[in-house]
Amino acid sequence: VLKLFKLLHRTRQEVFKNDTRALEAARQKINEEFKNNQGETSEEKINELLKMASDVEVILRTSVIQAVHTDSDKI
Repeated sequence: VLKLFKLLHRTRQEVFKNDTRALEAARQKINEEFKNNQGETSEEKINELLKMASDVEVILRTSVIQAVHTDSDKI
């Protein structure tokens, strides 16, 4: 669980680099979701949550695009 938690935060830092608003929002959401499910004892539910977190990490890494403003009329 801790390994996945750290992986999500590393992915967040790479995907939203230099975007403080998105970095903070993603940090809060990751922390909130893990904290809300901290007391979960059902092995089935834990596996489901871990699968979901893993899927979110893959989606962040492969589907989120951050545009960079390079010139007055270019991104």
